[in-house]
Amino acid sequence: MPLPTSCVGASTAAIEHDVDERWTMAYAAGIGDLNECYLDTTRAAGVVAHPLFPVCLEWPVVLDARGLVPRDLLPADELIRGVHATHDLHIHRLVRPGDRLRTTATIEGIERRRPGAYEVLRLDTVDAAGELVCVTRMGSLFLGVGVDGDDRPAPDPAPDHPGPGSGATPALGSGPGPAPGDLPCWTRGIEAQAAHVYTECARIWNPIHTDPAVAQAAGLPGIILHGTAVLAMGISHIVDAYADGDPARVRRISGRFAAMVTMPSTIEIRVLDRRPGLDDDARHDVWFEIRNADDQAALRSGRIVIADD
Repeated sequence: MPLPTSCVGASTAAIEHDVDERWTMAYAAGIGDLNECYLDTTRAAGVVAHPLFPVCLEWPVVLDARGLVPRDLLPADELIRGVHATHDLHIHRLVRPGDRLRTTATIEGIERRRPGAYEVLRLDTVDAAGELVCVTRMGSLFLGVGVDGDDRPAPDPAPDHPGPGSGATPALGSGPGPAPGDLPCWTRGIEAQAAHVYTECARIWNPIHTDPAVAQAAGLPGIILHGTAVLAMGISHIVDAYADGDPARVRRISGRFAAMVTMPSTIEIRVLDRRPGLDDDARHDVWFEIRNADDQAALRSGRIVIADD
């Protein structure tokens, strides 16, 4: 059945979470990030959550958003074809233990794409005072599913890398970060149990990541690592290299998911570019990609926006 564009604008009820140190520390440990700002509870300022931690708050709301489309229009066999395609997180401040946060989802756009129907959810998270903490635009492709009605596209959640020589950009490596010719590349191993660990630490449960029977029924070769886990690992390395290990300088994270990461295997995180910020002169953009063990792009057009101080 086609996905109806009449659902654009529909929103879920808010889901509330009380964030504690156990959860934020587990998330960092689950991706192997041992930065003391995530784990050392003796710090005078206390601990903070990893910049991608909002995905933990958003997952239950993403599940609720499936109910915004009548089940007779998007039955279970078509729902399972939905894949996380794009991600764009705007961070107003980091999540901290002690926060009571409310997250809602709104269908912001539905349009036709060659592989199927493309849906963008906007996920808004506010604190107890109603102040915005973060906004995510999450794009999903429902493979082989049509669209009913005129396209109602949302703003593209993840811009493509602008490419070399586009616009009046300076040479690579100018400003903070490594010098030209020294753009870093990190290889890290993905253990056989990585998806199970991430599932429990993030509290994000999707059986294609931990149950081989469900993964095979979905047409996958086996269980695969969560795309957000792969992205979070890349962010950890870039924060250490380009933000002096200070995640509070991260303002935006985006990228396009592509190839799968199986387990056990390896990934390679490659920094491609560093440029003055497209969004703000007081920030800089680090562009990167993450490749799987078959040298396929698991994440392309990765971008992390970092405040200069």
